[in-house]
Amino acid sequence: MCIDRAAAERLYDSDREKTIEFMLRLDAKVDELTAIVARLTKNSSNSSKPPSSDITKPPSLNRAERRRDKKRKIGGQWGHQKWERSLWDESEVNTQDYLLTACPVCGGSLRQMPDEPPIVLQQAELATPAVEKIQHRAPAFWCPRCKRVHHAKFPKPVTRQGLLKTDLSALVCFLKYAGCMSMSGIKRYLADVADVRVTKGYIAKLLQKGARALESSYDQLLEALPLQAVVNADETGHSENGSRQWTWVFRSSMFALFKLSPSRGSDVLIDVLGREFNGALGCDYFSAYRKYMTDFNVTVQFCLAHLIRDVKFLVDFPDASVKRYGTKLLDSLRDLFHVIHQRDRMSPEKFTTALQRRKQAVLHTGTGYVPDRTEARNMAERLRKHGHEYFTFITTPTIDPTNNCAEQAIRFVVIHRKVTQGTRSIRGRIACERFFTVIATCAMQGRSAYSFIRDAFHRYFNQLPAPSLLPPVNSS
Repeated sequence: MCIDRAAAERLYDSDREKTIEFMLRLDAKVDELTAIVARLTKNSSNSSKPPSSDITKPPSLNRAERRRDKKRKIGGQWGHQKWERSLWDESEVNTQDYLLTACPVCGGSLRQMPDEPPIVLQQAELATPAVEKIQHRAPAFWCPRCKRVHHAKFPKPVTRQGLLKTDLSALVCFLKYAGCMSMSGIKRYLADVADVRVTKGYIAKLLQKGARALESSYDQLLEALPLQAVVNADETGHSENGSRQWTWVFRSSMFALFKLSPSRGSDVLIDVLGREFNGALGCDYFSAYRKYMTDFNVTVQFCLAHLIRDVKFLVDFPDASVKRYGTKLLDSLRDLFHVIHQRDRMSPEKFTTALQRRKQAVLHTGTGYVPDRTEARNMAERLRKHGHEYFTFITTPTIDPTNNCAEQAIRFVVIHRKVTQGTRSIRGRIACERFFTVIATCAMQGRSAYSFIRDAFHRYFNQLPAPSLLPPVNSS
């Protein structure tokens, strides 16, 4: 169908009808190829990518940056801050000095320079042996008076620990929930690396022990969650012995809390956030959130990223009128995000005014002329009923216009589910929600999840209060 310029001129001069027919065939071919490209392009509607990935990126500052963004090179990206590992403290390392006895060039005598810093090369290695094996013994003592054999009692923390002590117990839990390892994988790791052979049944009992050690830490966050000013929520599927379950995440600015439940309804929101939640809830447009918002008059920020995904469905719709409607609505949303990306270059007053203007444009476009098709009417009805809930971030600056933070917090759980195939009992479900909470919260606070789990085991074995996942409050 492709022709050169000379052939195009001859066709144009020869016959008007043939020219029109040729142009129509070309236009139909373009539509066909555009549809193929749309099907092959990965987005949240046809792949596992999150809806937030559908949002257009903020415009580059200049042409050179736009050109650079088209094809990123592998490795460190231009403009990103370089990351360098900080040296370990002198108290953490065993130091070995390498001295010179004579000048390597002329052979002359040397004088050490204490004020000049030395060249440092640091290394890490596993200790030999990797695991210290401890044996507790209580010798037998005979009492001639009562004619009985007596043994000294082991200390309570020793008996509570069992076969694996604090550090190794914490490592097993960390490998299971943060490393997404299976029971068989952990069993093989302990045998090959630590030279400790255990059964999968023992590993399961150890994980339950860890869940009990984290009970108070988890309950403390559960009590604090309804008091947060902003909470973002999301949910993903979970399998338990083949039955459908759901993993919920509730993320505040200070911590993330996970809840595993057989329900995907608003009853989970009532159970976790309560009936008197006075903060702002960031979420997608799922019906459970809408019911919770309506029943208890909760301030909600619906995710604009999910809205863009639904609008893109209209843009790709075969009907021309629906496609035009979706294109206009998508353009108005892109204008809105263009303003959002300019936040740092505008005064707060100018920024708010610009957002309000774009908000009105989006609502006017979405509820103005609407094609007489179910898909377009549903979108218009959504914006009429809940359009203002997509713009709560204008009057509540502490909440984001998208639900990205909740999606990011739940991402590692999806990977864990695909590797481990879910849980097998309610005890496994409880263990998952507690360990997931620790891992996500420690990541948010820049803490070591392994160190926290180890501390929880230490306190549990010694019958001390559990550690807190709430960040310390500054006295100032």
